[in-house]
Amino acid sequence: MAMRNDSSVIEFILMGLTEKPELQPPLFLLLLVNYAVTVMGNLSLINLICLNSHLHTPMYFFLFSLFFIDLCYSFVFTPKMLMSFISERNIISFAGCMTQLFFLCFFVNSECYVLTAMAYDRYVAICKPLLYTVTMSRRFCSLLTSGSYMMGFAGAMVLTGCMIRLIFCDSNIINHYMCDFFPLLQLSCSSTYANELVVSIIVGTVVIVSSIVIILSYALILFNVLHMSSSKDWSKALSTCGSHIITVGLFYGFGMLTHVKPSFAGSVDQGKSFSVFYTNVVPMLNPLIYGLRNKDVKLALKKTLKRITS
Repeated sequence: MAMRNDSSVIEFILMGLTEKPELQPPLFLLLLVNYAVTVMGNLSLINLICLNSHLHTPMYFFLFSLFFIDLCYSFVFTPKMLMSFISERNIISFAGCMTQLFFLCFFVNSECYVLTAMAYDRYVAICKPLLYTVTMSRRFCSLLTSGSYMMGFAGAMVLTGCMIRLIFCDSNIINHYMCDFFPLLQLSCSSTYANELVVSIIVGTVVIVSSIVIILSYALILFNVLHMSSSKDWSKALSTCGSHIITVGLFYGFGMLTHVKPSFAGSVDQGKSFSVFYTNVVPMLNPLIYGLRNKDVKLALKKTLKRITS
């Protein structure tokens, strides 16, 4: 019965980012520019990694996955978000809403595991440099990446399946610009206890496992760095981790701000604002973080441009 979603709700209305008319034109332009920069930035770095053989290393193998996930993020959320600024009613079907929710879970979970694999890669590169090539073989990197996607897919299937079982019978207006868990749970007229429990278990497992591996990796890296005799080696080791630390900080920081529900008034609008950083700003910043701070990427860009112009 619940699987059928036994109610009159066959579509939802997304309220969008803001209801203030004076803010809609500048926000539309801002997010449109953000969308263009995100797509161009991630596509450019994906192409650079594919076209330049000196970037065919374990670190860039994981970066390829990161940029691919960020690119998919922008395709899943931003077009529908932009529609809310130019249409009177931004309608999404029940099936479309569940599909968007599935991809949200899939990409978020997968990115958590990819960032975790990247932390382990940095640990091996700095703490066990002589064994790096053997340990981070192409086969092992492929297993880590495919495992990240498989874990993300499994978590998304369970979470979306639980949401489909809910009955929606009161309101179909989602106070958000996308189909996210908590706004949808608020609309359900059936018990959401099981859903909240499953969300807590899956999200808690992903966050705890990835956090332990990332923190442990960097603790061992720091311990190893402190025992380096040369300040040049110390600086080089930390510089290779800087971009990853910034990316992890942005991803987990805005993720926590988005999904930890505050008790003060206006918390819904605050949550939507933080979600924008999570789904729009972070995917735009990642190519800039790894592109502007990386000598290998700059060299690859020069080579590619020279190849095109010659």
